[in-house]
Amino acid sequence: MSGQQRIALFIDGANLYATTKTLGFDIDYKRLLKEFQGRGSLVRAFYYTALVEDQEYSSIRPLIDWLDYNGYRVVTKPTKEFVDSAGRRKVKGNMDIELAIDALELSPFIDHMVLFSGDGDFRSLVEAMQRRGVRVSVVSTVTTQPPMVADELRRQADEFLDLSQLASRIGRDPSDRPQRPMNENGARSQPRSPALESRYGIRQPQDDELDV
Repeated sequence: MSGQQRIALFIDGANLYATTKTLGFDIDYKRLLKEFQGRGSLVRAFYYTALVEDQEYSSIRPLIDWLDYNGYRVVTKPTKEFVDSAGRRKVKGNMDIELAIDALELSPFIDHMVLFSGDGDFRSLVEAMQRRGVRVSVVSTVTTQPPMVADELRRQADEFLDLSQLASRIGRDPSDRPQRPMNENGARSQPRSPALESRYGIRQPQDDELDV
């Protein structure tokens, strides 16, 4: 990557979470931002995720708030609930259209798009950005079985960055976990949800909770 290029990051939140979960590490979003600030002029860093708005407590809200105040442009929309053919409750929250529109609108002002997703639906977007003269890197992984990136997306990209090889530079230190507060009995209180076990007190929706 040239140090003079204008870069924009486009992060498919649910897809990135699923990938890092499979690889067994957590993203340190502060380190991720610094990593790409060091590779050129970082114009934008978008983060896309759907939110379940009718919940009293959203496990992803602390991350959204942190990103919003620390250099990321957060794009959200409400999820839609439905029941599948097996009678299981599903939550649909696909952000592909929002990401694609933002990328195309920003294309005249950037030289390099970095897409954090393995979703094959983005192949056409990558091709459209390339026709506009924008170089596209896709960040996902082929080290898992099955791979987390669609083959057609990986082949369309100008460059493929395997997330497993970036882990040492953008991953969270496993020992860097916030301590849980004391309760009235002087013992460590249990986290309000399993989300509090990650760096910023959040987790992404689980695969069976979010249909993407």
